[in-house]
Amino acid sequence: MEIDPRNTILFVGAGVSMALGLPSWQALIDEIGRKLGFDPRIFATYGTALSLAEYYKIETGSIGPLRSWMDTEWHSKDIDIDKSGMEEAIVMAGLRKIYTTNFDRWLEKSCDHWGVSYRKVSRVSDIPAVRDGELEIVKFHGDFEDDDSLVLTESSYLDRLNFESPLDLVLRADSLKYGMLFVGYSLADTNVRYLFHKLADLWSRVPKKVPRPKSYIFMMHPNPIDEAIFERWGITAIQNKSDIALDGLPSFLNDIAARTSKPAS
Repeated sequence: MEIDPRNTILFVGAGVSMALGLPSWQALIDEIGRKLGFDPRIFATYGTALSLAEYYKIETGSIGPLRSWMDTEWHSKDIDIDKSGMEEAIVMAGLRKIYTTNFDRWLEKSCDHWGVSYRKVSRVSDIPAVRDGELEIVKFHGDFEDDDSLVLTESSYLDRLNFESPLDLVLRADSLKYGMLFVGYSLADTNVRYLFHKLADLWSRVPKKVPRPKSYIFMMHPNPIDEAIFERWGITAIQNKSDIALDGLPSFLNDIAARTSKPAS
């Protein structure tokens, strides 16, 4: 397996943020229930995370207060980014671009901390402002600085299913040219299952003679079922060499970073 970081795009999922100690989606649903006056245990039985977030927006008229709570909870002062070998490895790996489905700003904070020049892309107006030498961080499901960009409610998720937004078009172009490496994901995430399906469908309509860049997913735990499904989507599974989820990721990314001295193809 040979991954050239300059010809590879990294996709960062919720597993990476959870490793920093960020609240889980269950904690978010519990908070929504409390804010609406429900017993969180009962509230969670009334729908999916997306539908319950949609209900919150219907009842309050805005996700602004919920986003403010998330912004505070997701960026606790108790998190010491200097001790996160994973975040350091991600931003120092020399990868061509990073897409993330996470709302938080820990990738941006990590770039600031380790002196990596970057540019955040979360809306269409950000796309043209390309500058050489910057790590591009694409907030694929939105950013806390823009409530309307967040893919949090059921309606925003259903809109996302069209896969025709400006960021979707950029991703489609990138996926035809560069390999992809997915970290912090599992098939339990419906959003990700759909993304993988759409990318596989895109490639199914490309002439067979066009070579497809290789894509990989770093597996947090061995799972032969997931491996078979990923393979069907054209994604090769890479097994975590540690018994603890994502513990082997920093060394894996550091190995990739060591290849930046090789000429790019």
